[in-house]
Amino acid sequence: MTVLDKADPPSSATGSRHLGWALVLICIAQLMVVLDATIANIALPFIKSDLDFSASSLTWVVTGYSLTFGGLLLLGGRLGDLYGRRLTFIIGLVVFAVASLVGGLAQNEAMLLTSRGFQGAGAALASPSALALITTTFPAGPRRSRAFAVYAAMSGVGAAVGLILGGWLTGLDGVAGISVDGWRLTFLINVPIGIVAAVLAPMLLPESEKHEGWLDVPGAILGTGGLLAVVYGLTHASSDGWGDSTTLLFLIGGLVLLAVFLLVESRAEHPLLPFRIFASSTRAASFVAMMLLPAAMFAMFYFLSQYIQDVQGYSPLHTGVAFLPFSVGMVFAAALSSNLVNRIDPRYLAGIGTLLAAAALFGFSRIPSDTSLPVNPPEVSYWAHIFPWVMLMSIGMGMTFVPVTLTAVHRLRPEDNGIGSGVLNTMQQVGGALGLAVLATVATHVMSNDTETITKAAGGSGAAVPQDVLTQIQNQIFAHGATSAFLAGTVMALVGSAVIWAFMRVKHTELAADHDEPDASDAEEEGEPAVRVS
Repeated sequence: MTVLDKADPPSSATGSRHLGWALVLICIAQLMVVLDATIANIALPFIKSDLDFSASSLTWVVTGYSLTFGGLLLLGGRLGDLYGRRLTFIIGLVVFAVASLVGGLAQNEAMLLTSRGFQGAGAALASPSALALITTTFPAGPRRSRAFAVYAAMSGVGAAVGLILGGWLTGLDGVAGISVDGWRLTFLINVPIGIVAAVLAPMLLPESEKHEGWLDVPGAILGTGGLLAVVYGLTHASSDGWGDSTTLLFLIGGLVLLAVFLLVESRAEHPLLPFRIFASSTRAASFVAMMLLPAAMFAMFYFLSQYIQDVQGYSPLHTGVAFLPFSVGMVFAAALSSNLVNRIDPRYLAGIGTLLAAAALFGFSRIPSDTSLPVNPPEVSYWAHIFPWVMLMSIGMGMTFVPVTLTAVHRLRPEDNGIGSGVLNTMQQVGGALGLAVLATVATHVMSNDTETITKAAGGSGAAVPQDVLTQIQNQIFAHGATSAFLAGTVMALVGSAVIWAFMRVKHTELAADHDEPDASDAEEEGEPAVRVS
């Protein structure tokens, strides 16, 4: 008897009428997790003022969340495989909601930063289980493709929605007649959403099968420690540079821990990270693409949001609204991609999508700036210089995320769905940190050179530039640095595209299959004899 003979299809377990509500639940939880990475960004000045944060500690409001989120994803994915994905999903939601409550009520710096760390831990439990639950709940074919399209759209628009929601909530001074600082609402809004989602999960989601084995504790410690160190090192590099001693210490230490982790995993009977999930070239290409493309996308949000506020003079809420077209385009492209992936091989969809994203980044790099003296800032129109590329970027990302997500989890063994989803999410988080660190370094180098050049031109022989002159031109220096970063991001997107065109080989007809064992083409990729399921 095969695995397929042992259990009913997921659709019969939940009932087709529940599939829609199950997807709504999963995607609301995923949206909450993703947007929390950016929702607090606009509130940072208010948090600094109310809780008396130092400038160095303030960055940890953002870094603390991404650090624990990225570092614990592999562990969260494997816990779902071993002890049940619905249970892990629910625990993650509850941890996230409670941590959000603590953050919203925080009275000091330590209380808020601790809550952000636990928010990241809850997200690391919920996010890979959410993706794996789509695989186990929705049958292969059009239904699963549409489900992945909605999931990919939520993952993609989360950052933009976070900016919009953060700008709106920060501007409030109370709710329902109760006086509350607006920045606190950016945390408190998660509490009812997380609790309601946790309560509804047992009603709408089937529990996955618990698989044999035990938690690889040495692997969990080494893998989590290594990822935490690498993510911290990359984040530190984006602000303090690659040559900083702290940056080097954490990056080298993290890489050493990960090397030991790989050695331990190669000998473990029940490894935290089974190497077999990397054997398929298509899946490996999906993982690499999911590291490179979000790296460029997150950097776009980082630099463009500052450019729109600081150079163009938009308010926080207006800045969030400026990214609204990205959300619309992402949803449209994801829906289109989910329909096309049943008729067109994913390599073509993702390959074209990555090329569109590269073209958009190149368009951003052409935003005019002028760092010459006397100061003569060029006129920049949102509709002419920003909007077209925001839309093109959203369409490219929507066309890419759906096929990449589908191929990353395609034909994973049932016991590997959680860890496979965890690896995919880890690539996205580590890629975002890596992209920001690299592109911030490019921007900083360009801005430093511009400042030195202008200082000499204005003051002569290295004399200090008057502050009023520096103030007039600093926006143009930033604009030049940002556009240089966008150009570097174009290269990242093109590398991701090349990987997809070269190594993503799965056919669209294979995505409609729902077998647990690999078919002939997959088996050949993995170096195993083909296994047929009767």
